[in-house]
Amino acid sequence: MTTHPPPPLSDPPAGPVPVTGAGFLLGARLALPVAPGMIAIALATGATAARIGLSAIENLVMCATMFASSSQLVAMELWPQRFTPGAVLALALIALTINARMLLITATLRPWMGGLPGWIYPVLHITSDPSWIVSMRYRNEGGRDAGVFFGASVLLVSVWLASTQVGYLLGALVTDPKRWGIDLVMPVFFAAMVVPLWRGRRAALPWLVAGAVALVVERLVGGWSFIVAGAIAGAVTGGLMDDRRD
Repeated sequence: MTTHPPPPLSDPPAGPVPVTGAGFLLGARLALPVAPGMIAIALATGATAARIGLSAIENLVMCATMFASSSQLVAMELWPQRFTPGAVLALALIALTINARMLLITATLRPWMGGLPGWIYPVLHITSDPSWIVSMRYRNEGGRDAGVFFGASVLLVSVWLASTQVGYLLGALVTDPKRWGIDLVMPVFFAAMVVPLWRGRRAALPWLVAGAVALVVERLVGGWSFIVAGAIAGAVTGGLMDDRRD
């Protein structure tokens, strides 16, 4: 699910960061408007897992350990017929590339939650784009209760796990994916991701470079490397444009 970064944060007040039940409930309530979008993506993810032949347990384990709709959908669309070390490495690299943004997202939480005990680090696994933006907007408005982050994250990961299983059960009933449009999950999903990112014609140049490089690499090299090549080319182009603007 694509989100836009919140405005720059002001310095939080000094003192211990509270984590309260009231904050937890507030975070869950703030995340409720995002839940329908999460459900839609989760249903598509579960249905895709059924289509490629994963078991219900495999689908549940994947969704719980990855919790990353975009990389899961890409990985499943590229699911190999036979697994080799190279195929596993390629899938891992693709997932790592798509999820690299989480390094920056979780880094922005440190000024707020850096003083919390060590248990915070494994809990960060349930961070998602929507829970992050809900929490950071709350903090930018002067809030300090870290329970808001946990409430939003727990609600959304619960919705995700339940909905992916429902999607799996519904997808298992579909014998012809093309008849029901399940084969269009990937194009529609990424088209929906791209539209909110539009910032005018000049900002479209990295997209065009990424697409062109991906097409060339796919034709010349084949395999899955075109995804990584396109992503790197687009990122480098965007970085060079930002440097010139500065």
